[in-house]
Amino acid sequence: MTNAPKSPFSDIAPALGKYTDEVLFGDVWKRPGLSPRDRSLVTVASLISGYRINEMPFHIKRALENGVTPDELIETITHLAFYAGWPAASTAIGVARKVFEQAGVEKKGQ
Repeated sequence: MTNAPKSPFSDIAPALGKYTDEVLFGDVWKRPGLSPRDRSLVTVASLISGYRINEMPFHIKRALENGVTPDELIETITHLAFYAGWPAASTAIGVARKVFEQAGVEKKGQ
């Protein structure tokens, strides 16, 4: 797992940036109860379900860095189509496609 970059909003919201860097990516992401890989998969699923488009690219990329495969991410999105809704899954597929292209990874497919 790579370290999260400094919060992109620290310049305008220093306290929120500090909480993001120190609490979220410091304390929460480093708790021993789940691996970084599992935390990434849970986070991506939550973002898809909540239609949180702005955060998806960062966390899909982070999931890849934490060992989640492109196929696992696509399978997660496909599964969530039935629980979070087709529009959420359709949007997530478009985000994942762009992240995969930028990261230079391919989905193997089935």
